[in-house]
Amino acid sequence: MTESKARHYRIACIKGDGIGPEVINEAMKVTEKAASAFGFTVEWTELPYGANHYLRTQEVLPDEALKEIGKHDALLLGAIGDPSVRPGILEQGILLKLRFHFDQYVNLRPAKSFPRVFLPVKADNVDIVVVRENTEDFYIGLGGRWEKSTSQQSFNLKRANYEMSGDLRLEFSPKSNAAAQVGIATEGAVRRITAYACKAAQARGEDTVTLASKSNALSWIYGFWEDVAKDEAQKQGMKLQVANVDALCYHLVRDPSKWGVILTPNMFGDIVSDLLAGIAGGLGVAAGANIGDGLSMFEPVHGSAPDIAGTGKANPVAAILSAALMLGHLKEEEAAKAIEEGVRSYLEEAAKDELPWEFGGKASTESVGDWIAEKVHP
Repeated sequence: MTESKARHYRIACIKGDGIGPEVINEAMKVTEKAASAFGFTVEWTELPYGANHYLRTQEVLPDEALKEIGKHDALLLGAIGDPSVRPGILEQGILLKLRFHFDQYVNLRPAKSFPRVFLPVKADNVDIVVVRENTEDFYIGLGGRWEKSTSQQSFNLKRANYEMSGDLRLEFSPKSNAAAQVGIATEGAVRRITAYACKAAQARGEDTVTLASKSNALSWIYGFWEDVAKDEAQKQGMKLQVANVDALCYHLVRDPSKWGVILTPNMFGDIVSDLLAGIAGGLGVAAGANIGDGLSMFEPVHGSAPDIAGTGKANPVAAILSAALMLGHLKEEEAAKAIEEGVRSYLEEAAKDELPWEFGGKASTESVGDWIAEKVHP
Protein backbone atom coordinates (compact mmCIF):
# COMPACT_ATOMS: atom_id res chain seq x y z
CA MET A 1 0.00 0.00 0.00
CA THR A 2 1.49 3.33 -1.05
CA GLU A 3 0.35 6.82 -0.25
CA SER A 4 1.80 10.20 -1.07
CA LYS A 5 1.50 11.31 2.54
CA ALA A 6 3.67 9.61 5.14
CA ARG A 7 1.68 7.63 7.67
CA HIS A 8 2.84 8.60 11.13
CA TYR A 9 1.03 7.76 14.38
CA ARG A 10 1.49 9.21 17.84
CA ILE A 11 0.55 6.59 20.39
CA ALA A 12 0.29 7.23 24.14
CA CYS A 13 1.32 4.34 26.36
CA ILE A 14 0.53 3.56 29.99
CA LYS A 15 2.36 0.33 30.77
CA GLY A 16 0.55 -0.20 34.05
CA ASP A 17 1.30 -2.52 36.95
CA GLY A 18 2.66 -6.01 37.58
CA ILE A 19 3.37 -7.73 34.26
CA GLY A 20 1.93 -4.76 32.37
CA PRO A 21 5.29 -3.17 31.46
CA GLU A 22 6.74 -6.53 30.40
CA VAL A 23 3.96 -7.47 27.97
CA ILE A 24 3.48 -3.93 26.65
CA ASN A 25 7.19 -3.72 25.82
CA GLU A 26 6.72 -6.73 23.54
CA ALA A 27 3.57 -5.26 22.00
CA MET A 28 5.53 -2.09 21.22
CA LYS A 29 8.35 -4.16 19.71
CA VAL A 30 5.99 -6.03 17.39
CA THR A 31 4.17 -2.81 16.46
CA GLU A 32 7.47 -1.23 15.44
CA LYS A 33 8.32 -4.26 13.32
CA ALA A 34 4.95 -3.99 11.59
CA ALA A 35 5.50 -0.27 11.03
CA SER A 36 8.84 -0.94 9.39
CA ALA A 37 7.41 -3.74 7.25
CA PHE A 38 4.36 -1.82 6.06
CA GLY A 39 5.72 1.68 5.55
CA PHE A 40 4.49 3.75 8.47
CA THR A 41 6.09 5.16 11.60
CA VAL A 42 5.12 5.16 15.27
CA GLU A 43 6.03 7.72 17.94
CA TRP A 44 5.45 6.62 21.54
CA THR A 45 4.65 8.84 24.52
CA GLU A 46 5.08 6.88 27.75
CA LEU A 47 3.08 8.04 30.77
CA PRO A 48 3.78 6.91 34.35
CA TYR A 49 0.30 6.32 35.78
CA GLY A 50 -0.47 3.23 37.83
CA ALA A 51 0.17 1.81 41.29
CA ASN A 52 3.78 2.97 41.71
CA HIS A 53 2.95 6.51 40.65
CA TYR A 54 -0.08 6.59 42.96
CA LEU A 55 1.83 5.28 45.98
CA ARG A 56 4.58 7.84 45.40
CA THR A 57 2.42 10.89 44.66
CA GLN A 58 -1.20 10.03 45.64
CA GLU A 59 -2.09 11.07 42.10
CA VAL A 60 -4.18 8.69 39.98
CA LEU A 61 -4.78 10.31 36.57
CA PRO A 62 -4.87 14.11 36.49
CA ASP A 63 -6.91 16.11 34.01
CA GLU A 64 -3.67 17.40 32.46
CA ALA A 65 -2.85 13.82 31.48
CA LEU A 66 -6.21 13.46 29.74
CA LYS A 67 -5.42 16.55 27.67
CA GLU A 68 -2.01 15.13 26.75
CA ILE A 69 -3.41 11.70 25.87
CA GLY A 70 -6.09 13.34 23.72
CA LYS A 71 -3.42 14.73 21.39
CA HIS A 72 -2.51 11.21 20.27
CA ASP A 73 -3.93 8.80 17.71
CA ALA A 74 -4.46 5.94 20.19
CA LEU A 75 -3.61 4.71 23.68
CA LEU A 76 -1.95 1.36 24.44
CA LEU A 77 -2.61 0.32 28.03
CA GLY A 78 -1.12 -2.39 30.22
CA ALA A 79 -2.84 -4.10 33.13
CA ILE A 80 -3.94 -1.85 36.00
CA GLY A 81 -4.08 -2.98 39.63
CA ASP A 82 -1.81 -3.88 42.53
CA PRO A 83 -2.46 -5.44 45.95
CA SER A 84 -0.80 -2.46 47.64
CA VAL A 85 -3.62 -0.18 46.43
CA ARG A 86 -7.20 -0.58 47.61
CA PRO A 87 -9.37 -2.12 44.87
CA GLY A 88 -11.30 0.44 42.85
CA ILE A 89 -8.93 3.39 43.16
CA LEU A 90 -6.89 2.66 40.04
CA GLU A 91 -9.60 0.82 38.13
CA GLN A 92 -12.10 3.66 38.50
CA GLY A 93 -9.53 6.46 38.47
CA ILE A 94 -7.73 5.27 35.34
CA LEU A 95 -9.74 2.73 33.35
CA LEU A 96 -13.24 4.12 33.81
CA LYS A 97 -12.05 7.72 33.76
CA LEU A 98 -10.40 7.16 30.37
CA ARG A 99 -13.42 5.33 28.95
CA PHE A 100 -15.89 7.99 30.05
CA HIS A 101 -13.72 11.03 29.24
CA PHE A 102 -13.08 9.89 25.68
CA ASP A 103 -16.59 8.45 25.31
CA GLN A 104 -15.24 5.04 24.35
CA TYR A 105 -18.66 3.51 23.92
CA VAL A 106 -17.50 0.24 22.34
CA ASN A 107 -15.71 -2.45 24.32
CA LEU A 108 -14.55 -4.86 21.61
CA ARG A 109 -13.57 -8.34 22.76
CA PRO A 110 -12.68 -10.88 20.05
CA ALA A 111 -12.54 -14.54 21.08
CA LYS A 112 -10.47 -16.54 18.59
CA SER A 113 -8.86 -19.94 18.80
CA PHE A 114 -5.14 -20.23 18.00
CA PRO A 115 -2.89 -23.17 17.09
CA ARG A 116 -1.78 -25.32 20.05
CA VAL A 117 -3.85 -23.32 22.51
CA PHE A 118 -6.07 -25.82 24.32
CA LEU A 119 -9.82 -25.36 23.94
CA PRO A 120 -11.76 -26.65 26.95
CA VAL A 121 -14.89 -27.19 24.83
CA LYS A 122 -15.77 -29.45 21.91
CA ALA A 123 -14.98 -27.10 19.05
CA ASP A 124 -12.57 -27.14 16.15
CA ASN A 125 -12.56 -23.36 15.85
CA VAL A 126 -13.79 -20.32 17.77
CA ASP A 127 -14.25 -16.93 16.12
CA ILE A 128 -16.68 -14.71 18.03
CA VAL A 129 -16.69 -10.97 18.65
CA VAL A 130 -18.38 -9.41 21.68
CA VAL A 131 -19.49 -5.82 21.07
CA ARG A 132 -20.18 -4.47 24.56
CA GLU A 133 -21.80 -1.13 25.30
CA ASN A 134 -19.20 0.61 27.44
CA THR A 135 -20.69 3.73 29.02
CA GLU A 136 -24.05 2.87 30.64
CA ASP A 137 -25.98 0.03 32.33
CA PHE A 138 -25.13 -0.75 35.97
CA TYR A 139 -21.52 0.42 35.48
CA ILE A 140 -22.61 4.03 35.23
CA GLY A 141 -21.66 4.61 38.88
CA LEU A 142 -24.98 5.67 40.40
CA GLY A 143 -26.22 4.26 43.70
CA GLY A 144 -25.68 4.29 47.41
CA ARG A 145 -26.11 2.59 50.77
CA TRP A 146 -28.73 3.22 53.42
CA GLU A 147 -28.12 2.37 57.10
CA LYS A 148 -31.48 1.87 58.78
CA SER A 149 -32.74 5.30 57.88
CA THR A 150 -34.60 7.12 55.17
CA SER A 151 -32.10 8.64 52.81
CA GLN A 152 -31.98 10.41 49.50
CA GLN A 153 -29.19 10.22 46.95
CA SER A 154 -28.78 12.99 44.41
CA PHE A 155 -27.27 12.10 41.04
CA ASN A 156 -25.46 14.31 38.59
CA LEU A 157 -24.06 12.57 35.54
CA LYS A 158 -22.25 14.03 32.56
CA ARG A 159 -21.56 12.11 29.37
CA ALA A 160 -20.33 13.27 25.99
CA ASN A 161 -23.82 13.17 24.48
CA TYR A 162 -26.01 14.06 27.48
CA GLU A 163 -26.24 15.22 31.08
CA MET A 164 -28.56 13.68 33.68
CA SER A 165 -29.60 14.67 37.18
CA GLY A 166 -32.08 13.16 39.61
CA ASP A 167 -32.80 11.84 43.09
CA LEU A 168 -33.40 8.42 44.61
CA ARG A 169 -35.21 8.18 47.94
CA LEU A 170 -35.66 4.90 49.82
CA GLU A 171 -37.58 4.27 53.01
CA PHE A 172 -38.02 0.84 54.66
CA SER A 173 -40.51 -0.23 57.31
CA PRO A 174 -39.22 -1.67 59.52
CA LYS A 175 -35.93 0.13 59.03
CA SER A 176 -33.27 -1.90 57.25
CA ASN A 177 -29.76 -1.54 55.95
CA ALA A 178 -29.96 -1.50 52.16
CA ALA A 179 -28.10 -0.69 48.97
CA ALA A 180 -29.18 0.32 45.48
CA GLN A 181 -27.34 0.36 42.17
CA VAL A 182 -28.95 2.26 39.30
CA GLY A 183 -28.71 1.06 35.71
CA ILE A 184 -29.27 3.48 32.85
CA ALA A 185 -29.97 2.89 29.16
CA THR A 186 -30.54 5.73 26.70
CA GLU A 187 -31.80 5.43 23.14
CA GLY A 188 -28.78 7.17 21.66
CA ALA A 189 -26.33 4.84 23.40
CA VAL A 190 -28.22 1.69 22.41
CA ARG A 191 -28.55 2.82 18.80
CA ARG A 192 -24.90 3.66 18.28
CA ILE A 193 -23.59 0.41 19.79
CA THR A 194 -26.13 -1.60 17.79
CA ALA A 195 -25.06 0.16 14.61
CA TYR A 196 -21.42 -0.65 15.42
CA ALA A 197 -22.27 -4.33 16.00
CA CYS A 198 -24.17 -4.49 12.72
CA LYS A 199 -21.24 -3.04 10.80
CA ALA A 200 -18.88 -5.49 12.53
CA ALA A 201 -21.10 -8.39 11.46
CA GLN A 202 -21.34 -7.06 7.90
CA ALA A 203 -17.53 -6.85 7.73
CA ARG A 204 -17.44 -10.54 8.66
CA GLY A 205 -19.94 -11.41 5.91
CA GLU A 206 -22.72 -12.13 8.41
CA ASP A 207 -26.37 -11.02 8.31
CA THR A 208 -27.31 -11.54 11.97
CA VAL A 209 -26.32 -10.05 15.33
CA THR A 210 -27.19 -11.76 18.63
CA LEU A 211 -28.28 -9.53 21.53
CA ALA A 212 -27.60 -10.85 25.05
CA SER A 213 -30.56 -9.75 27.16
CA LYS A 214 -32.61 -10.60 30.25
CA SER A 215 -35.89 -8.81 29.66
CA ASN A 216 -37.94 -11.60 31.23
CA ALA A 217 -36.54 -10.63 34.66
CA LEU A 218 -35.36 -7.03 34.15
CA SER A 219 -38.09 -5.88 31.80
CA TRP A 220 -37.66 -2.12 32.05
CA ILE A 221 -34.03 -1.67 31.13
CA TYR A 222 -33.51 -4.72 28.91
CA GLY A 223 -36.96 -4.60 27.33
CA PHE A 224 -36.03 -1.06 26.28
CA TRP A 225 -32.70 -2.37 24.98
CA GLU A 226 -34.44 -4.99 22.85
CA ASP A 227 -36.93 -2.56 21.34
CA VAL A 228 -34.32 0.02 20.37
CA ALA A 229 -31.76 -2.53 19.15
CA LYS A 230 -34.31 -4.32 16.96
CA ASP A 231 -35.32 -1.05 15.34
CA GLU A 232 -31.73 0.03 14.76
CA ALA A 233 -30.71 -3.36 13.34
CA GLN A 234 -33.60 -3.16 10.89
CA LYS A 235 -32.41 0.29 9.80
CA GLN A 236 -28.94 -1.18 9.27
CA GLY A 237 -30.39 -3.94 7.10
CA MET A 238 -29.46 -6.66 9.61
CA LYS A 239 -31.29 -9.36 11.54
CA LEU A 240 -31.23 -9.24 15.34
CA GLN A 241 -31.84 -12.36 17.39
CA VAL A 242 -32.34 -12.01 21.14
CA ALA A 243 -30.98 -14.59 23.59
CA ASN A 244 -31.38 -14.59 27.35
CA VAL A 245 -27.87 -14.20 28.66
CA ASP A 246 -28.00 -17.27 30.89
CA ALA A 247 -29.20 -19.50 28.04
CA LEU A 248 -26.61 -17.91 25.75
CA CYS A 249 -23.79 -18.84 28.12
CA TYR A 250 -25.10 -22.40 28.25
CA HIS A 251 -25.13 -22.72 24.46
CA LEU A 252 -21.76 -21.01 24.01
CA VAL A 253 -20.11 -23.68 26.12
CA ARG A 254 -21.87 -26.48 24.25
CA ASP A 255 -21.19 -25.22 20.71
CA PRO A 256 -19.42 -21.88 20.23
CA SER A 257 -19.21 -22.42 16.44
CA LYS A 258 -22.85 -21.26 16.04
CA TRP A 259 -22.13 -17.69 17.09
CA GLY A 260 -20.59 -14.66 15.39
CA VAL A 261 -21.15 -11.10 16.65
CA ILE A 262 -22.72 -10.84 20.11
CA LEU A 263 -24.07 -7.43 21.17
CA THR A 264 -24.33 -6.85 24.92
CA PRO A 265 -25.22 -4.26 27.52
CA ASN A 266 -22.29 -3.36 29.76
CA MET A 267 -22.76 -5.85 32.60
CA PHE A 268 -23.57 -8.89 30.45
CA GLY A 269 -20.66 -8.07 28.16
CA ASP A 270 -18.22 -8.22 31.06
CA ILE A 271 -19.43 -11.73 31.91
CA VAL A 272 -19.88 -13.16 28.40
CA SER A 273 -16.53 -11.91 27.14
CA ASP A 274 -14.65 -13.52 30.04
CA LEU A 275 -16.52 -16.78 29.43
CA LEU A 276 -15.50 -16.62 25.79
CA ALA A 277 -11.89 -15.89 26.72
CA GLY A 278 -11.92 -19.17 28.64
CA ILE A 279 -13.59 -21.01 25.77
CA ALA A 280 -11.03 -19.67 23.29
CA GLY A 281 -8.06 -20.85 25.38
CA GLY A 282 -7.61 -18.35 28.18
CA LEU A 283 -6.72 -14.75 28.92
CA GLY A 284 -3.31 -15.25 27.32
CA VAL A 285 -4.90 -14.76 23.88
CA ALA A 286 -7.66 -12.32 24.91
CA ALA A 287 -7.23 -8.91 23.29
CA GLY A 288 -9.41 -5.91 24.04
CA ALA A 289 -10.28 -2.47 22.70
CA ASN A 290 -12.23 0.54 23.98
CA ILE A 291 -13.34 2.45 20.92
CA GLY A 292 -15.02 5.81 20.47
CA ASP A 293 -15.35 8.48 17.83
CA GLY A 294 -12.27 10.20 19.28
CA LEU A 295 -9.26 8.62 20.97
CA SER A 296 -9.52 4.85 21.44
CA MET A 297 -7.69 2.62 23.93
CA PHE A 298 -6.31 -0.89 23.47
CA GLU A 299 -5.44 -3.32 26.26
CA PRO A 300 -5.07 -7.03 26.98
CA VAL A 301 -7.93 -8.42 29.02
CA HIS A 302 -5.78 -10.14 31.63
CA GLY A 303 -4.86 -8.62 34.98
CA SER A 304 -1.54 -7.44 36.34
CA ALA A 305 -0.54 -10.87 37.79
CA PRO A 306 1.85 -9.44 40.41
CA ASP A 307 2.81 -12.97 41.49
CA ILE A 308 4.80 -13.52 38.27
CA ALA A 309 5.94 -9.94 37.61
CA GLY A 310 9.67 -9.84 36.94
CA THR A 311 10.01 -13.61 36.44
CA GLY A 312 9.94 -13.52 32.64
CA LYS A 313 6.98 -15.93 32.64
CA ALA A 314 4.33 -13.44 31.51
CA ASN A 315 2.62 -14.25 28.23
CA PRO A 316 2.69 -11.21 25.88
CA VAL A 317 0.43 -12.67 23.18
CA ALA A 318 -2.76 -10.90 24.35
CA ALA A 319 -0.95 -7.55 24.49
CA ILE A 320 0.46 -8.13 21.00
CA LEU A 321 -2.98 -9.01 19.65
CA SER A 322 -4.32 -5.84 21.30
CA ALA A 323 -1.71 -3.87 19.38
CA ALA A 324 -2.99 -5.55 16.21
CA LEU A 325 -6.51 -4.32 17.06
CA MET A 326 -5.04 -0.85 17.49
CA LEU A 327 -3.42 -0.88 14.05
CA GLY A 328 -6.61 -2.16 12.47
CA HIS A 329 -8.49 0.73 14.07
CA LEU A 330 -5.89 3.13 12.64
CA LYS A 331 -6.68 1.68 9.17
CA GLU A 332 -3.41 -0.21 8.97
CA GLU A 333 -5.35 -3.39 8.23
CA GLU A 334 -2.51 -5.16 6.44
CA ALA A 335 -0.17 -4.66 9.38
CA ALA A 336 -2.85 -5.77 11.84
CA LYS A 337 -3.48 -8.95 9.85
CA ALA A 338 0.26 -9.61 9.60
CA ILE A 339 0.63 -9.42 13.40
CA GLU A 340 -2.20 -11.90 13.94
CA GLU A 341 -0.74 -14.20 11.30
CA GLY A 342 2.66 -13.82 12.97
CA VAL A 343 1.14 -14.97 16.27
CA ARG A 344 -0.46 -17.95 14.53
CA SER A 345 2.75 -18.91 12.76
CA TYR A 346 4.77 -18.67 15.96
CA LEU A 347 2.34 -20.80 17.96
CA GLU A 348 2.10 -23.36 15.17
CA GLU A 349 5.82 -23.68 14.47
CA ALA A 350 7.51 -23.17 17.85
CA ALA A 351 9.14 -26.05 19.66
CA LYS A 352 7.35 -26.92 22.88
CA ASP A 353 9.99 -25.18 25.04
CA GLU A 354 9.63 -22.09 22.85
CA LEU A 355 5.98 -21.60 23.84
CA PRO A 356 4.97 -19.26 26.68
CA TRP A 357 4.84 -20.76 30.16
CA GLU A 358 1.07 -20.39 30.12
CA PHE A 359 0.91 -22.76 27.15
CA GLY A 360 3.23 -25.37 28.62
CA GLY A 361 6.55 -24.00 27.39
CA LYS A 362 9.50 -22.24 28.97
CA ALA A 363 9.94 -19.20 26.75
CA SER A 364 10.60 -15.84 28.34
CA THR A 365 8.31 -12.89 27.71
CA GLU A 366 11.00 -11.16 25.67
CA SER A 367 11.81 -14.18 23.51
CA VAL A 368 8.13 -14.67 22.64
CA GLY A 369 8.00 -11.07 21.46
CA ASP A 370 11.19 -11.56 19.43
CA TRP A 371 9.88 -14.68 17.69
CA ILE A 372 6.53 -13.09 16.82
CA ALA A 373 8.24 -9.92 15.54
CA GLU A 374 10.40 -12.06 13.21
CA LYS A 375 7.28 -13.49 11.62
CA VAL A 376 5.60 -10.14 10.89
CA HIS A 377 6.09 -9.36 7.21
CA PRO A 378 4.09 -8.40 4.09
